[in-house]
Amino acid sequence: MKGIVGIALGIATLTVSPVSKAHHSFAAEFDRNDPGQIEGVITRVNWRNPHVSYELDIVNDQGETESWEVETFPTGGLLDGDWTRDTLSVGDRVTFSGSKGRNAAKKMYLSSVRLADGSTLRPGGGGQGQVADATLAYENIDVVDYGVRVNEYPVDITGAWNNRHNFRVTVDDLEPKPTPFTNEGRAVYEATEEWQDAYKFCVPNLPRLFGSPRRMEIVDAGDYYLMVFGARDIARRIFMDGREPVAPDQLSTLGHSNGHWEGDTFIVETINLLPGWLDGSGLPMSGGDGTRVVETYDISADGLTIDREMVIHDDYYTEPLTRRRGSMRGDVPLYQDLPCNPAPFVEDLAERGLLDEAVRMHQ
Repeated sequence: MKGIVGIALGIATLTVSPVSKAHHSFAAEFDRNDPGQIEGVITRVNWRNPHVSYELDIVNDQGETESWEVETFPTGGLLDGDWTRDTLSVGDRVTFSGSKGRNAAKKMYLSSVRLADGSTLRPGGGGQGQVADATLAYENIDVVDYGVRVNEYPVDITGAWNNRHNFRVTVDDLEPKPTPFTNEGRAVYEATEEWQDAYKFCVPNLPRLFGSPRRMEIVDAGDYYLMVFGARDIARRIFMDGREPVAPDQLSTLGHSNGHWEGDTFIVETINLLPGWLDGSGLPMSGGDGTRVVETYDISADGLTIDREMVIHDDYYTEPLTRRRGSMRGDVPLYQDLPCNPAPFVEDLAERGLLDEAVRMHQ
């Protein structure tokens, strides 16, 4: 991962824009316990990844004009719910609701927006947001997209899947609570700073990818399943022949995965993961020999939904951590998603005097 992040840093450093804004991990930048509303006029639409954002001019209680930044989902997550670049435009008068920024920062993470006509939109569901109930979604699907079967496994999981089914934000979603840190794990967590998150460099690791709402396509490639995520086509191989890693000491963001079927349940075990973050709050993953991830895919009787569970065994915790998500078959939109752009974050590092340290960290 260090090499990948280093390349991202180098490219982004050359392409930063003077009008770019920073994108941070949710828990480090926003306070879900401090909800609020702001009303004003949109002055800028930043339709880009890793997160779409809107700039808004409001008039405060002193009659002064303030500029706020309101952040929301990546472009793919919005497009899944028919929220497009043109849903909100410069000049629109709106009321944004969401979690306010920490330390009195003039920013917000969007939960809903009320338009001038009184209608309300939610990027995660409702209004023009994504339908989260698979039963409702299937009413509008005439053809289920299955792939080509090479092997006669108990259940056919090939084809397109929408991972917004039973989705929740990948922040503070791991169980149990409170987090069962070891002393070492707690020390690492408390020393972690928000700018160290590799996800901001557009390099997701396996636990974060599992938790994301990206569309997913599964291909039966003979000796392995190929899982392709999102329009950026992040590819993951799950070997079905029990093979060992080619290089036992070589770690990667997605690790080495072996899968097998137990009846109608698909089980995947992954090792050789790089250190990283398990979620957007900075929960650390030790990686290497200290981390083992087990995924369980329980397919419904009609084959149209999957209940997915990830159990993370890691030396930083006294017991395993669990993340749960869902997938549903569907008519996955064939849009061309925008590439993830780390340039806004790199500019923020430069402004804060942290760019050199970040480059050293990821070399």
